[in-house]
Amino acid sequence: MRGGPGRRIGTSDAAAQRALNAEAPKIPDLLRRIGALFRPYRVPLAVTIALVLVDAGVGVLPPLLTRQAFDLGLFPNGQRGPDVPVLLEIVGAMVLLWLITAGLGVGQTFLTARVGNSVMGALRVRLFAHLESMELGFFTRTRTGVIQSRLQNDVGGVAGVLSNTVQSVIGNTVTVLSALVAMLVLSWQMTLVAVILLPILVLAQRRVGQVRARIATQTQESLSEMSAITQEALSVSGILLAKAFTRQGAEVERYSAENRIQIGLQVRQAMSGQWFFAIVSVFLSVIPAVIYLVAAWLIRGGVDVTAGTIVAFTTVQSRLLFPTMGLLRVALDLQTSQALFARIFEYLDLKPAITDRPGASDVDPTRVGEVAFDAVEFRYPDAPTDGAATLRGVTFAIDPGTYAAFVGPSGAGKTTISYLVPRLYDATGGAVLFAGADVRGLRHESLLGNVGIVSQETYLFHATIAENLRYAKPEATDAELEAACRAANIHDTIASFPDGYATVVGERGYRLSGGEKQRVAIARVLLKDPPVLILDEATSALDTVSERIVQSALDEAARGRTTLAIAHRLSTVVNADVIFVIEAGQVAERGTHPELLSADGVYARLFAEQLAAGGSRAERV
Repeated sequence: MRGGPGRRIGTSDAAAQRALNAEAPKIPDLLRRIGALFRPYRVPLAVTIALVLVDAGVGVLPPLLTRQAFDLGLFPNGQRGPDVPVLLEIVGAMVLLWLITAGLGVGQTFLTARVGNSVMGALRVRLFAHLESMELGFFTRTRTGVIQSRLQNDVGGVAGVLSNTVQSVIGNTVTVLSALVAMLVLSWQMTLVAVILLPILVLAQRRVGQVRARIATQTQESLSEMSAITQEALSVSGILLAKAFTRQGAEVERYSAENRIQIGLQVRQAMSGQWFFAIVSVFLSVIPAVIYLVAAWLIRGGVDVTAGTIVAFTTVQSRLLFPTMGLLRVALDLQTSQALFARIFEYLDLKPAITDRPGASDVDPTRVGEVAFDAVEFRYPDAPTDGAATLRGVTFAIDPGTYAAFVGPSGAGKTTISYLVPRLYDATGGAVLFAGADVRGLRHESLLGNVGIVSQETYLFHATIAENLRYAKPEATDAELEAACRAANIHDTIASFPDGYATVVGERGYRLSGGEKQRVAIARVLLKDPPVLILDEATSALDTVSERIVQSALDEAARGRTTLAIAHRLSTVVNADVIFVIEAGQVAERGTHPELLSADGVYARLFAEQLAAGGSRAERV
């Protein structure tokens, strides 16, 4: 796990994130950008809006028919009893309108769900693709759980809002406007009484929305922390670490502490605005009773107000309750979701440090295999500016087909060299040349396509051996898999498994031994068949027997390729064509194994130390 327990990790992540976003826009056009997400779905959105408008228009007619049912059907002027035929026609029309409204509602639900979830799905994929384009340094600074939370919790948190916003906003707005028009037609005096306090409610809603937006931000940050804790503690490595140090209880407490924070925030989120909505509900519910008093006052003042008018007006006014509450709730949800969208766009606004220049070219196939450093300087982005650079004036050239080894003390900069060749980082000074061209002028995809990497920390997916191998070449045949595995000295081992190449390796390949995982990784690189191979201490974590087997596989993989081997055990590189000794970020020595021993310098000292310590096979060389 990276970092220690508790919120210190989250704090450092937040600081790193603020630094990453120093040049990102402050999202002033957030609403416009949210609206732009719907642009590809203009047609279904237009149909949805049309259905909502029709539904809202049809929905306001039944209350007006109620007036006719009272004044023409139940209590017709000049008749002693109800006019049943007229009443049947009116009731029939009301039932027909309700059926039409129900059908329109089903269609709206389908379209809004389809559009809303499609928008969210596209946003999720867009965010995932953008994260895939980020440079390696971004992922060394940010915990995996935090990234997962942006994809799952933040995007999921706005999915429901977007799915319901179109239907709710348009439908409720039209319903409210139509109801207001109908109320004005019935009685403008009673309408003034019914809506006089609505502006005050809107202002109060804005204050409540600001509070809920702040709580939403805190809630998502807490969810990010919980996701990070889960990803760290419940991974295979995390479980092994916790059990090895009997820290299971501490991990449970760490999760419980964050869970308590999350519970508190969820309760605050649920309760924020509840008193506001309770007051709104009471206010809108009391209005009909007030209308009766106003109607009595109007009648006493000589205004012609019929019983049908009062019943129709209170019916229409009661229909304002749910649309008005719906609009206020949507407004609150939108204010809340803005905080989530800001977190999503914060990631989308990050600019990858490694991008193709305009006019970037492909690797020259006639010179592929040439690798050179020309006075390369490098300092990691988050390194102290007052400290020494990781690499200082490194210069060397490697011809195609050469086996070049890089050795030196820990922290000298050997692995950094292996990062700069495939441009996982950019040099801060000088130039890294690949096939005769500066790597910054090459298409990154073309560059990576010509480089294979076998690192000390082998990563295998929780899938079958065959699926892990085909990650390098999806169209590879079974015969090609077997050939690669034979070359990597792993075929016989795989064949001994009950399921053979269909064996599931488990998370990160934990069902295989270290040597077996390394040889599967070597076979995977052989399937890619790159002209340049980088071996980053590929045997340093293995025992002597496994090292010998894996080293044989590495020798086979290196045959006919330009190979850059980062080595800790000097015994593994004594046969290299050239050995570069890196010390304090500089090339201290270069030459073959015998030449460097004769020079009696840094290499000779390191070799003697390993020989004396018995930590390598040097004495058997």
